[in-house]
Amino acid sequence: MLWLKALHLAFMVCWFAGLFYLPRLFVYHAMATDPAVREQLCVMERRLYRFVSPFAVLTVGFGLWLLALNPAFYLGQGWMQVKLVLVTLLVIYHVYCGRLLRELSDGSSTRSHRYFRVYNELPVLILFPVVILAVLRPF
Repeated sequence: MLWLKALHLAFMVCWFAGLFYLPRLFVYHAMATDPAVREQLCVMERRLYRFVSPFAVLTVGFGLWLLALNPAFYLGQGWMQVKLVLVTLLVIYHVYCGRLLRELSDGSSTRSHRYFRVYNELPVLILFPVVILAVLRPF
């Protein structure tokens, strides 16, 4: 079980690293005026999204595996229920990053760099409570 937790945490760290960097690339993309720079950012965004997506799947997969070891206990815990809601929001955030990536890539995005700066901070608002819930199990 400790190996599963370790893998779950390691993949989560990798997933979050990507989720912190990808929207930062969106900020640079929204600010760029040079077509060559925009094209290079498209390549970087696409590669990062493809690289980080398996970490999302592995994080969720190992988390579900851990949950399956004792579902009656974990699903009965309030902290776990809140954590699962937050992880669901994070998965939605991740998928939405893919949509934003496509919009930036095809030039249809009308969002400003300020939008992406705010958007870039959202994973932090999920990371802190998830870690606190998993470690402290407050309720």
